[in-house]
Amino acid sequence: MTVIEDAMLSFNMKAKSHVIERHRTALRRANLSRPMKRAINDGLILPSGTLFDYGCGHGGDLQSLRSIGIECSGWDPAFRPTAARCSADVVNLGFVVNVIEDPVERAETLRRSWELARSILIVSAQVNVHSRGLTAVPYGDGVVTARGTFQKYFEQSELKAYIETELGTEAIPAEPGIFYVFRDEAARQQFVANRFRRRVAAPRKRKSELLYEENQELLDAFMEALAEYGRQPDVEEWPRVPEIAERFGSMNRAFGLVRRITGSEEWDQIAQQRREDLLVFLALARFRSRPTISQLPRTLQRDIKAFLGPYTKACKESDEILFRVGTADTIDQACRESKIGKLLPTALYVHRSALDHLSPTLRVYEGCGRAYVGEIEGANLIKIHRFSGKISYLAYPDFEADPHPSLARSVKLNMRSRQLECLEFGQGGNPPILHRKETFLHENHDLREKFAKLTAKEEKAGLLEETATIGTRDGWNARLAAKGFALRGHQLVKLRMNADPDSAHR
Repeated sequence: MTVIEDAMLSFNMKAKSHVIERHRTALRRANLSRPMKRAINDGLILPSGTLFDYGCGHGGDLQSLRSIGIECSGWDPAFRPTAARCSADVVNLGFVVNVIEDPVERAETLRRSWELARSILIVSAQVNVHSRGLTAVPYGDGVVTARGTFQKYFEQSELKAYIETELGTEAIPAEPGIFYVFRDEAARQQFVANRFRRRVAAPRKRKSELLYEENQELLDAFMEALAEYGRQPDVEEWPRVPEIAERFGSMNRAFGLVRRITGSEEWDQIAQQRREDLLVFLALARFRSRPTISQLPRTLQRDIKAFLGPYTKACKESDEILFRVGTADTIDQACRESKIGKLLPTALYVHRSALDHLSPTLRVYEGCGRAYVGEIEGANLIKIHRFSGKISYLAYPDFEADPHPSLARSVKLNMRSRQLECLEFGQGGNPPILHRKETFLHENHDLREKFAKLTAKEEKAGLLEETATIGTRDGWNARLAAKGFALRGHQLVKLRMNADPDSAHR
């Protein structure tokens, strides 16, 4: 027996000597769990619906949900074994499959929870990231932790494939380790389409017309519907269509009046945005499993016909975009041509709020990343790697308030190998910081001018020269001290001789 074989045998014998104590994985929660917060943010848990928590532990999520008016109940084999397991609109299976050491029981639990879900099943589990350092004993297809609990750490793609194999339907990534499984195909497609649909407001009125003044309430409502769909709505989408036709003779005449009042340019822009949004959605649908036209919600079917023409033609056009983003040259060119974001030698950095303003090519590229990992909690800066086929989601919690915010977390996805790398930056240490914050934003962002004014003052003071030394908190503080400056919020302050530099931050 080799040394390695002897060590493995010793590990396995130690593992088998453990009694798996599943109940010790249950946390006492003061706040909502990540899956619940994400589902609420995504509009999937509503006061009008019901929720069942399958494996609810101590019931912390149930208590928090009830406090905001959500009708919910739960069952847990250790803490609520006598509670009824009942069906609900949304069923949550939160961090359960990863603590069941028996693969047969694990799959059975997943299927039972799915049977209870009338609309959506939320499945979450621990996932592997490259930075995770584990000291544990191998056991089955997972490990036994020092606390005597079992953990199976899935890869993101492994968890998705596992859910889809056991349930026979597609799982949509919400966050790393969190997936949504929809009962209704149309509801799934609408959810995915909404992820990449921009929200727009109706253009403001430019001139007054008597006909408009006489019908202001109806026409204002009509304009809201036009802005929402980017086209003339169907009666199924907006019930006041017959009223418009009766009052103005036809929808076309009413829209003609609206265009005279508001101008045509913004309506054309809204239509172009909807067209691009649909191309992004269809391109990313190919990345998963593109539905037939009949599987789409009727509203999406009308959108595609109005903005892209026949479905086969629309799919072909979106395929061309998807295939192009697979080449480094295409991404590099799109980054260099982008009028949005901060371009550096190896990457384009864009604030989350500016993603919708990127070209369709870069939106599809970023969308491929989100199609794999879902949303990254707290990520407000996206790094699009120009050559390596990677994309990074960066969390700067104090981006708006801190003139030079620190990086708290980085999640990098290699889209070629499907590997995730996560780095955490604590409160201490010497984290990377940002400069020239306005360059990450769209030109219409409310804070862009404020950030740009600070940058101009820092440039004038010579603070942004020799950038290699100011990319970290310590390096930047040293530069400020050497030049005799400090910051009060977004105001640059010249220190008096022999003044305490820290006093300017108080």
